[in-house]
Amino acid sequence: MRVTRFAPSPTGLLHRGHAVSALTAQALARETKGRLILRIEDIDAARCRPEFETATYEDLAWLGLEWEQPPRRQSDHLADYTAALERLRAEGLVYRCFKTRREVLDDIGRAPHGATAPYVGAPTPEHEEAPRLAAGEPFAWRLSLNAARLKLGSAWNTLSFVETGEGPAGEHGAQIARPERAGDVILARKGLGVAYHLAVVVDDALQDVTDIVRGADLFEAAHIQRLLQALLDLPTPTYRHHRLLLRPDGQRFAKRDQTETLAALRDGGMSAATLRAELGFD
Repeated sequence: MRVTRFAPSPTGLLHRGHAVSALTAQALARETKGRLILRIEDIDAARCRPEFETATYEDLAWLGLEWEQPPRRQSDHLADYTAALERLRAEGLVYRCFKTRREVLDDIGRAPHGATAPYVGAPTPEHEEAPRLAAGEPFAWRLSLNAARLKLGSAWNTLSFVETGEGPAGEHGAQIARPERAGDVILARKGLGVAYHLAVVVDDALQDVTDIVRGADLFEAAHIQRLLQALLDLPTPTYRHHRLLLRPDGQRFAKRDQTETLAALRDGGMSAATLRAELGFD
């Protein structure tokens, strides 16, 4: 059975763009007679708020979305992500990075391709790392592309995923994964928990997600997530990226656009049926 999901972060109110993504996921579930699940991606404790989570449920119900109960809240499953990170650490696939954002940008600027180069670092020598840890310095766990390449060997060159929608440059069909375009991404930060890439890969596997529906702005994320799936021996879903809904000025809708939130549209008298029709889901 096909399983897809809508996975918003409760850092603000849902807007028209979220409606497109949610309705696209629901349409796929109905077309395939599959399942639609809702996941609340609330691991960013500094920005996520309970009132936005409550508003998310209200907005989606008004929109006509139906999902399996109960929704998975990432903040309730931190141990799952910690276990995945520990596995990567035990296999030498991540390293502690003590560099600040400014230092990382300076390193990128000195790289052969300058500002267009992804960041690729290396573990801190043990004789330097030990005193920094003892001093309680903040650090991030970064995925080592060099270590990942060594672990996978020839399989690195065959990493791929299937795109049934369309990427930002019209990508469709079988895609060769290029995780090197992302560099050594951050998978967790000391005291702040895991990052997006690791959490969603773990969740999608645990929830048996077969089809990932999301905006084309997240197409590049599929490359590094495909690598994580290989390193953690997780299944590879099919991806269906969809067009981004743009405002009249050509800019993307954002959570700061308060006049276009689903709550504002509803309060202004718009019906869910009218909105669905406007978005092409009548």
